Amino acid sequence: MISGISNRRRFADLTEQEVLALAISSEEDDARIYRTFAQGLRAEYPASAAVFDDMAVEEDTHRQQLIDLHVARFGAVIPLIRREHVAGFYARRPIWLTENLGLERIREEARAMEHGAAEFYQRAAARTTDAATRKLLGDLAAAEVGHERHAEGLEATHLGGEARAGEDKDAHRQFILTWVQPGLAGLMDGSVSTLAPIFATAFATQNTWTTFLVGLAASVGAGISMGFTEAAHDDGVLSGRGSPFKRGLASGVMTMVGGLGHALPYLIPDFWTATTLAMIVVFVELWAIAWIQNKYMETPFLRAALQVVLGGVLVFAAGVLIGGG
Repeated sequence: MISGISNRRRFADLTEQEVLALAISSEEDDARIYRTFAQGLRAEYPASAAVFDDMAVEEDTHRQQLIDLHVARFGAVIPLIRREHVAGFYARRPIWLTENLGLERIREEARAMEHGAAEFYQRAAARTTDAATRKLLGDLAAAEVGHERHAEGLEATHLGGEARAGEDKDAHRQFILTWVQPGLAGLMDGSVSTLAPIFATAFATQNTWTTFLVGLAASVGAGISMGFTEAAHDDGVLSGRGSPFKRGLASGVMTMVGGLGHALPYLIPDFWTATTLAMIVVFVELWAIAWIQNKYMETPFLRAALQVVLGGVLVFAAGVLIGGG
């Protein structure tokens, strides 16, 4: 670990040739990232893919300009130096972390890439006292600012009002299908289906620890079951609902959250205090489900609340009657 840190060069210790070489390798990396964005978006968002294709071409152009400058000043042999070789140099997220980002998040990532590069070069230029190095860093900063502004122009060219609105609508729909819908189903299942076993155990035993263990087991078991079921029953290829892993994760986690919400109060030793708090949590959970249905599924709030509350009350009553009997 220590030797790895010591092997990284400080930016202040780089020569002008090494700074130029670092800029060249950075431009290569950015072009590769933009092409990866374009490839991932091409099938569903062709207009945005065209933006990133053009941005990659721009990076190639600037890289060639930097190479020409290097050849003119230092010769044809470019030192091998990359971001990871320099301590404090602005970082890029690995490609495998950006492949599954949503459309708007990818746009933000691209803007952040250009802005971060420009800021870094500006700060570096302000710290140097060498006139030639200062000019070089200033030129690099101006180039990155130009990239950012040109990217905005490319978006305006390829993403007119209708194209952008259409892609944004498609991205929102995909978000609903991949995350909200499975997560909502999980939250409803976890919140409602665990009411009966938890409150039946609570009123039958009046033992808070036993009730908590039953609630924990029911929540975790239901979460695992819902997650695997959601991931296995639809691979998303024909339905367009997105990655089965993402849907299974959303469904499984939200199922566990829904059940654990009213199981956790039974960590309180006093039975009636724990039960009262659990009932309050149940009310909050049911309200949250109705709110999500209204906001994302466009279900009228009163109808959503009536459906959820009616179902929750019936299951809760069943648990109390079974446990109290």
